[in-house]
Amino acid sequence: MADRKQIPLRVSAKLYEQIAAWAADDFRSINGQIEYLLTECVKQRKKDGKYVSEAIDEPLDIEIE
Repeated sequence: MADRKQIPLRVSAKLYEQIAAWAADDFRSINGQIEYLLTECVKQRKKDGKYVSEAIDEPLDIEIE
């Protein structure tokens, strides 16, 4: 198995519930879904050669329901 790193991650309860539902829809574990999403974001960044947002550290202006 590939060398893997563990990282602590804190998310809101609402975000967790949404990721959990999405993971279930895709037949993945929550951890697997988060890893998949991060991998896709990195691939997109490499493809575009730039960050998705100019202000990457600023909170998004979206409301998670």
